[in-house]
This record gives sequence, structure tokens and C-alpha cells, in this order.
Amino acid sequence: MTILSILHFPDPRLRQKSKLVEVFDDELRTLKDNMLETMYAAPGVGLAAVQVNQLINMMVVDISEGKNEPYCFINPELIETDGLMKTDEGCLSVPAIYEPVDRYERIKVKAQNETGEWFEMEATGLMSVCIQHEMDHLKGKLFVDYLTEMKRKRIRKKMEKFARETM
Repeated sequence: MTILSILHFPDPRLRQKSKLVEVFDDELRTLKDNMLETMYAAPGVGLAAVQVNQLINMMVVDISEGKNEPYCFINPELIETDGLMKTDEGCLSVPAIYEPVDRYERIKVKAQNETGEWFEMEATGLMSVCIQHEMDHLKGKLFVDYLTEMKRKRIRKKMEKFARETM
């Protein structure tokens, strides 16, 4: 498996909308495995394909402590939502920044797995937040978009400094 490069805010590629996945082949499964490896190494609990510069509707999530319960969501759709909660959210594309964001407390998502089979899943708590966060990435949206303009500018400056220091 390969650890992929993660794009960082304010990279404009993170603002692109992902395309539906129509071909479920070995290349897609290899990308899924590489995304999981990248997410675990980062370390994180979720990663969308756009974050590794792949414009397809695919994301991986694993909130387990043992990092042994991975989920792959392809072409995901929210079909039910309920309640709101505010949680501190971070992102592998915006490292070391955590801010409170409102998310649905309970969701039901419909998606395809890496072989193209459809499934539905109900999620609450961290899993719900993580799925919503990664689905936003597929639409070109980042958690910083939920913040005030002033906070977003401050984070942008920090990230630009981070990029200069890590080049």
C-alpha cells in the first residue's frame, strides 16, 4: 500500500466537486486501500478522495480505537437526518486546527461499497459527524466554511505559513 499526499487548505483543488463513481474495479479498490493507509498514518478518522487529489465520490472512515473497522462510502447520499449537535471538528487538510461546528446528531446514509453494492447505515455521534464532514469534502466544502469570515482568514494565514515552513 502507498501513503498518498494530502492536500491542505487553502489549495483550490479542495474546492472541486467530485464525480460519481461508475466503474468498480481493482484500481478503485487499490485507491480505497491507499486512502485507508494514508488516513491511519496521518492519523485521522476520515478521508475523502478529493483530499488526495482524486475527484471521485469516495470516502473512507474508521472511528474505532483499534483502527480495524474501516468503512468505504462511494456515491453517498444522506437520506435521513435528526437533531443537531455542536462538536469540535478538525481535518487532515487543515492540520492542528479544531473549531466547533453544528452537525446532525443522527443520520441515515445510503452508499455503495467498493464492489458497487448499495447499503444503508444509521450513524450517531462521532460516526455521524465524520460521515457528514467527509461528504462535505465531496461537494468542495470544508469545515472552515461553517466559521466566521474572521476565523477563516486567521486559519488561512496559519495554513499558508504552515505550507511555507514545510516546503
